Amino acid sequence: MSDAELPLARHTDYGAEALDEAQISRDPFVQFERWLTEASDRGVYEPNAMVLSTVDADGTPSSRTVLLRGIDERGLAFYTDRSSRKGRALAAHPVATALFPWYGLHRQVIVTGEVALIGDRESDAYWSSRPRGSRIAGSASAQSQPIPSREVLERNVDEVEKRYADVEDIPRPQRWGGYRIAPSRFEFWQGRTSRLHDRIVFTRERAGAGAWSLERLQP
Repeated sequence: MSDAELPLARHTDYGAEALDEAQISRDPFVQFERWLTEASDRGVYEPNAMVLSTVDADGTPSSRTVLLRGIDERGLAFYTDRSSRKGRALAAHPVATALFPWYGLHRQVIVTGEVALIGDRESDAYWSSRPRGSRIAGSASAQSQPIPSREVLERNVDEVEKRYADVEDIPRPQRWGGYRIAPSRFEFWQGRTSRLHDRIVFTRERAGAGAWSLERLQP
């Protein structure tokens, strides 16, 4: 396909909103939750969806979309199959970047930090809160592992459904659990006119501790 044939969307100039140092919270967690709430209130689909980037043991980067499932002073929590590609990457290099792409608002937030496992109690609590179908699927599917066909996957699901037909409390697989990103860097990006975007970055020397410093980056 030539450049002329690329299905490029018409670009809309940004600039309706600004990101100003005088208005932004000095606590990046507060600012992030403020923007996350605005994204939800303004109709962003799955505002808690984040593109999670990791580095495999061989140094190969990889990205995928996961859902943010909790945020507090400890960091950003998400849950997955720990035997998956991202789980194996995090075991080798326990660092990650999470990108929240709120395109309709001309905003994005990039969070970088060290990643740690969430304990069994919290993982069990979240697992139990999931819909039954999601728990069945999580038990039946070894995420990221090859499988001969869709039919085999569906057969695995049927087997798990039969196994727990009379069981409400489906146990959490040992391979499944949570992770928490302890941020050492937040970047808040607001689109502006003529590509003169606002970029405000918070950093601190050690994840989970220390004061935050704030600076503006050129677009």
